[in-house]
Amino acid sequence: MHDTKTIPGGPAVHGHTKSAARVPVPLFASRIVLALLIIMALAAPLLSPHDPYAIDVDDRLAPASLSHLLGTDHLGRDLLSRLIWGTRTSLGAVAFIAVIIILFGFTFGALSGFAGGIVDTLIMRLCEAFMTFPTFILALFLIGIFGTGMTNVILAIVLTHWAWYARIVRGMVLNLKNRDYILAARAAGGGRFRIFVRHIAQPVFAQLFILATLDLGHMMLHVSGLSFLGLGIQPPSPEWGCMINDARQQIWTNPQLAVIPGMMIFLTVLAFNIPGDYLRDKLDPALVQDEGGC
Repeated sequence: MHDTKTIPGGPAVHGHTKSAARVPVPLFASRIVLALLIIMALAAPLLSPHDPYAIDVDDRLAPASLSHLLGTDHLGRDLLSRLIWGTRTSLGAVAFIAVIIILFGFTFGALSGFAGGIVDTLIMRLCEAFMTFPTFILALFLIGIFGTGMTNVILAIVLTHWAWYARIVRGMVLNLKNRDYILAARAAGGGRFRIFVRHIAQPVFAQLFILATLDLGHMMLHVSGLSFLGLGIQPPSPEWGCMINDARQQIWTNPQLAVIPGMMIFLTVLAFNIPGDYLRDKLDPALVQDEGGC
């Protein structure tokens, strides 16, 4: 191990000592934003100054004040309270969607790649059927069949995304199951299920979890977009897309009613995307190789 040496009159020459990695400012800021959002979601009953559903027509469209820090909406409901509870609704929906998609994608993708044969063919044909249409258009079609509401929104987004994850998991499994250490485990008498659990499932699931972090912002836009169109989470639920939809009539007279929840969506999606892009840059073999060659 060599220390950094300085040549008189010249630049510093770095040896093999690794300095402590500095976290980029955007990544650090996104972590702070995500931490605050999670705190707001978990502690919504404690942080909310008013009941987000309480209607006070006499106090409708009130400006910001000590009693209502962000003012009230067209029904006199406290805007800050609805934003805080909207954090729980939006993040909760996205988290639940991500978990279900990971489980579905991992199960069908791993089964397809590891079993092979007719099982692989049937699952891949099913995936291709779901991947034929754009995800948002397919989500609109499914909600038209199932109906509106949070449960149907979650179901529609899961059904429009699971196939992409299943295809990726299948590729990972096919790549791993022919590795030398897998063949050696089979030669040593290891069972198929044990080999899969010990040597394939763990690395594939870890990569799938990282992949899901890249897609959280996209899922958030799906949830908010469908709610804004009146096809997702329905009023009077405090959800950011619903709040923007409710504020359409007051967009010119009270633009803050739409701008503030819109900024919450923007910050949340940005806070999801920055760590995802950072992980992609670190894990992309092409980028890592280019960085190592510089």
